[in-house]
Amino acid sequence: MKNHVKIFRMKTSMTQEQLARNVGVTRQTIGLIEKGMYNPSLNLCIAIAKQLNKTLDELFWEVDE
Repeated sequence: MKNHVKIFRMKTSMTQEQLARNVGVTRQTIGLIEKGMYNPSLNLCIAIAKQLNKTLDELFWEVDE
């Protein structure tokens, strides 16, 4: 799954640690999500989108392989 989490997180001047704390996961989890190495649950995707004030469509999309 590709995403723009890092781009929008950095635009809000939020650290991985701050975002992680706000959505209830570890900083490492946020790092893995940003790298596309972790598929977050729908609830986590929604929490991240709310924190970054973006829609799910703006943050996440599936890539055909």
